[in-house]
Amino acid sequence: MEIFLIGGGRAARAAHEPFVRACGGGPIVVFALDDDDLDIARWETTLKDAGATEVTVVPVSSTRPPRPADLTDAAGVYVAGGLTPEYRDVLVDAGTDWLDVARANDLPYCGFSAGAAIAAEQALVGGWQTTYNDQTLDVCDPDLAEDLDHLTILPGLALVPFIVDIHAAQWGTLYRLTHAVLATGREGWAIDENTVLALSSNTTPTLHGPGAATPTVHGPGAATHIRRTGPSSTTITVFTA
Repeated sequence: MEIFLIGGGRAARAAHEPFVRACGGGPIVVFALDDDDLDIARWETTLKDAGATEVTVVPVSSTRPPRPADLTDAAGVYVAGGLTPEYRDVLVDAGTDWLDVARANDLPYCGFSAGAAIAAEQALVGGWQTTYNDQTLDVCDPDLAEDLDHLTILPGLALVPFIVDIHAAQWGTLYRLTHAVLATGREGWAIDENTVLALSSNTTPTLHGPGAATPTVHGPGAATHIRRTGPSSTTITVFTA
């Protein structure tokens, strides 16, 4: 199952093209949160600009979560962006039968912003403060905290074993991800806007240990890898296209 994680952004054609190619152009099913910010035309246009021939946007909510039947005849599944905690509630807590179908049919998965964050086994869904050495630290601007105060990590889709943060350069979330890595011991990837971290069906981008593989990055930004090396230390490696 090929996985594409995009850090957000409006000018993201280069980031979407690898996913669209993996789908053979379509049909692509988009799960987009059915809220006041739903913009179906945005997702259709974004994917078609990247070469998609057929795009179907399925509005989803807690009362109408994704369904296995939504993916009938699909060549790929795309999870759009918006408020990350709400996306996680709808696509994870409301049931993942749809994901079983995607896995069984080996459908490429693309997550954009929130869709990238919740792809993780442990999803960083927001927050702007954390407790470290008995002190409360600010880890990003409160306006970028997804309506959460404390750094919050919850079960995600488990498509990737590492933690993902988004809008890295634009929102300054690399520091937040660093604290998530220190707290959990998991590796992390912070992805810039208009940039995709692409994973092949049989490799996971990691720099250490068995199966280590060089990551593939597309777009004008970077994907930044963080690994804990001690109780209060990390290593940071930056990858670009």
